[in-house]
Amino acid sequence: MTELTQYFKARENGMVDQLVELVKIESPSHDKAAVDRMSSQVMEMFIASGAQTTRFASSTAGDMVLGRWNAGMTNPPITVLCHMDTVWPIGTLNNQPVRQENGKLYGPGVYDMKAGIVIALNALNGLQDLGVQTAGPVQILCTADEEIGSVASRAMIEKLAQESQLVLVLEPSMPGGVIKTARKGVGEYSLRVEGRAAHAGADHQKGRNAIEEMAHQILALQKLTNYDKGTTVNVGVIKGGTASNVVPADCEIEIDFRITAHEEGQRIETAIHNLAPTLDGTRLHVTGSLNRPPMVRDARMAAAFEKAKAIASRQGMTLHEGSAGGASDGNFTSVFTPTLDGLGADGDGAHAVHEHALVASLPQRAALVAALLSEW
Repeated sequence: MTELTQYFKARENGMVDQLVELVKIESPSHDKAAVDRMSSQVMEMFIASGAQTTRFASSTAGDMVLGRWNAGMTNPPITVLCHMDTVWPIGTLNNQPVRQENGKLYGPGVYDMKAGIVIALNALNGLQDLGVQTAGPVQILCTADEEIGSVASRAMIEKLAQESQLVLVLEPSMPGGVIKTARKGVGEYSLRVEGRAAHAGADHQKGRNAIEEMAHQILALQKLTNYDKGTTVNVGVIKGGTASNVVPADCEIEIDFRITAHEEGQRIETAIHNLAPTLDGTRLHVTGSLNRPPMVRDARMAAAFEKAKAIASRQGMTLHEGSAGGASDGNFTSVFTPTLDGLGADGDGAHAVHEHALVASLPQRAALVAALLSEW
């Protein structure tokens, strides 16, 4: 074991204790007061670590917390991204209490991604304890709305990325500790059909069936999927009608689309906006857009991975890369700056009742992040 791996392995129990403390602060994205309790706790942890700490108040989401270390260095900073919000509602802990079994720590949000906050902070604290200088100023941004699209935090994320030499995203790893150098872009649309209501028996011919029209639109939308190009279009929610004896005047669907290339995003968006009614007397109303651009594994990203792989090797670690169908805030940053994602805990069950982090991965990832911060 190297000095770094020995250091963090000896502090594994302390990292678990910190993580348990964070998981017990439930922080669903849409509950500002709850997420703000997490913001307060993270702010205390940053201040205790010696960071220049700023809390950014928000009226539409939980407050963000930014910690800066070694701010006096003149070279570009390294930005570390974490998020404090989870998909789990208040009260989930009553049915899914935090527990540790067989080397796994269970709990809502433990894997996605409160473990990432603990890993990032311990990596910096460890370098300070060991007297090891970072490769530039380090800034950790903990956001509060990642699970709901990062609408409130996107501007800050992109600003920090543009001034950085590297971005590390502490989202969970892929199985086996594989980091992510490519992610699909994600878009969301709503399509509403406006028809005309009528009595289904007495005046059926006077109606314009919005559900019938939507059936045509759904078939057209689903055909936009192109597996060879990594593009998927999914109509996942449909609502319409009032009663079986009424010709429905309204129908609405929610559409998710995912892309691996920017040009595919343009194709899908153009196709959705160019949809046209097939039934006379119906109208279409489209809202939505691409939320996160794809994280493309271009030459910059490939070079960043090879550099990280070499750094990891010096710590006795073998680093592997992969691509993910889900998006993160790394999708925003990779447009501007080389980004390494999935540097958080190994485990399984994000957004599921069996969500857990592998305890042994906490010191391993802290050592890896510390090495990247100091050797980059």
